[in-house]
This record gives sequence, C-alpha cells and structure tokens, in this order.
Amino acid sequence: MNPAQDMSILHLILQASVVVQAVMALLAGVSMMSWYYIAMKWFAVKQARSKTEDFERDFWSGGDLNNLYQSAVNDRHSAGSMERIFEAGFREFTKLRGQKNLDSKDVVDGSRRAMRATYQREMDTLEAHLAFLASVGSVSPYIGLFGTVWGIMHAFRALSNVGQATLASVAPGIAEALVATAIGLFAAIPAVLAYNRFSHDIDRIAVRYESFMEEFSNILQRQMR
Repeated sequence: MNPAQDMSILHLILQASVVVQAVMALLAGVSMMSWYYIAMKWFAVKQARSKTEDFERDFWSGGDLNNLYQSAVNDRHSAGSMERIFEAGFREFTKLRGQKNLDSKDVVDGSRRAMRATYQREMDTLEAHLAFLASVGSVSPYIGLFGTVWGIMHAFRALSNVGQATLASVAPGIAEALVATAIGLFAAIPAVLAYNRFSHDIDRIAVRYESFMEEFSNILQRQMR
C-alpha cells in the first residue's frame, strides 16, 4: 500500500480508533439529520411566505370578510398561518358579538386572544427543529475536538512502543484524529448558517402576523360601532 493510499480520508477513518470512529459516525449522522431539517425548513418558510402574501392580497383587496372566513373554513387544511389566524379571530368575533352582555372592547379583546393563541401554535410549528440546528452548530465542533484529542492521545500512546519516532510514524495518527474535527466543522457550519437564516426569515414572518392581528383588531373595532 503506497503512502498516498495510506493517507487517504477513507483509510484514515478505517484506521482510527474505535472511539474516534464512534465520534465520526455520530457527527455524520447528526450532519445528515441537520441537512434533512434544513431542507424541510426551507420549504416550510418558503410556503409560509407565499401563503402569507396570497392571503394579504385577498384580505386587502376589499372583499367581504364573511366570504374570506368561509373560504378559510373550507380550505382549512391547505390554508396558511395568517389565514388560520384570521379564521380564529373572526370566528370568536362572530360568536361574542351575538352576546348582548358584552361591550365592544370585550368582543375585540376576545377576538385578539383567539388570534394570539392561534399565532402561538403557528409559530411553534414554524420554529420546529430550529433548536436542533442551533445545538448541532454549537456542539458539533466540540464533539469533533473530543475525537481529535482522543485520537492524538491514542497516537502518542502507540508511539511509546516505537524506538524512534519520526514524522512518518506520527503523521497518520494525528491526521486520522484531525478528520474528526473536520467532520465536526462540516456538520456545524451549515447548521449555524441555516439557523441564522431561518431565524431571520421567521422573525420577519412573525412581524407580519403581529401587524395583521393589530390591523384586523382595528377593523373589528370599527365594525362594532
């Protein structure tokens, strides 16, 4: 086996100690899971943004609120988050408005609470798996560093049985240990970038939801007069 083959990445992984191989396998699994969640979250955020824009266009086009509500009820499974927020608020508004012992402020406050509860559920769904990406981004480099430290310790212990230590005898053990750090960084960097990007996009979507709830509450307030 020539030196180029001995120093190949695959050979280094196969020749690593059991602990280092376990660390590499863990990091590889975490990396694949993070890429899966990154893809899922990318589609979810894109869909949420698209459906929000579609509903805002329909809502501010001046259409009848009752027709919008019926459309939201009929298409509940395919409706976007903002449409479900609207549905919850308008349903509560319609129910409370029929009670004569409530004033306009109580009716609008009840509608706002219903929208807020739906908003929290929608945001929980939209933010799902972000904590996992954050954990991968923060922990993976340290897991890889642990594998590197363990591998270097293993390499130096092996050198204690060698009469004369040379660069050729030290390099393979150190190289295979450093592969663990490289895999840790490979898992961490995309997770950190994706987490920051998705957090920014979700925050912007959340601001649009909150603005809509306030504007819709004002519309309901005017309808009570």
